[in-house]
This record gives sequence, structure tokens and C-alpha cells, in this order.
Amino acid sequence: QVQLLESGGGSVQSGGSLRLSCTASGDTVRSYCMVWFRQAPGKEREGVAAIASDGMTNYADSVKGRFTISRDNAENTVYLQMNNLEPEDTAMYYCAAVRDFGYYSGIYYLENSSAMNSWGKGTLVTVSS
Repeated sequence: QVQLLESGGGSVQSGGSLRLSCTASGDTVRSYCMVWFRQAPGKEREGVAAIASDGMTNYADSVKGRFTISRDNAENTVYLQMNNLEPEDTAMYYCAAVRDFGYYSGIYYLENSSAMNSWGKGTLVTVSS
């Protein structure tokens, strides 16, 4: 089973950018659907962005046009580039993985976090106004 480690969180001002990294070990990320989730205090966990094994990407409406998910197979790492950050983006961000056999789309996994098999410990993003 793949192990995941997130990094890159921090504190930025509104309008700033951050790039989160999710480095995998134990297996190759290209065999998985990789999803970034976030959870703000007092709120439910929310799917943010997904990248399937075929490279197809999906995003939550709240981040479309601002966030970009990508994968570097050589580095066995998935990235989340976050631009034009808003205070509403403040949350703990988690990377999650599920083996991708092509049965479900990234949209499905964005909306069904219980389907994910492996989780990282999270990295905190704080955006101040």
C-alpha cells in the first residue's frame, strides 16, 4: 500500500500562492487516482482536485481556475499549485490515493473520500486577508 507525505503548507496573504507536494513511497503514483482534500475547522472534508492514472484532472468548483493538480512520475510526487489564494482556502490539506482501475472518475473520488485507501497526515494552509 502506498504511503503519502505532504509538504509545502504555510501562511500567505490573500492573493498569494503556494505549492503543495505529496510524495509517495511503496508504490508508483501513476497507478493511482490521487486526490487532494481539505478540511477547515468546523467544516466537512472537501475534495479539491483529482488526477487519474490517465492524467485526467477534475476540480471542485470553488478552486477551478486557481488550483492546478499535476503529477511527476519520475519524482513519484503529486503537486497542488494554488494561486490567488483566499481566506476561505484556509484548511488542513490532505493527499489521498486509491488504485485506479478505471471504474470511477476523479469526480467520483472528489465526492467520496471514504473510497480512498491511503492518506497522508496533512499540511496546514493559512491565508490571511
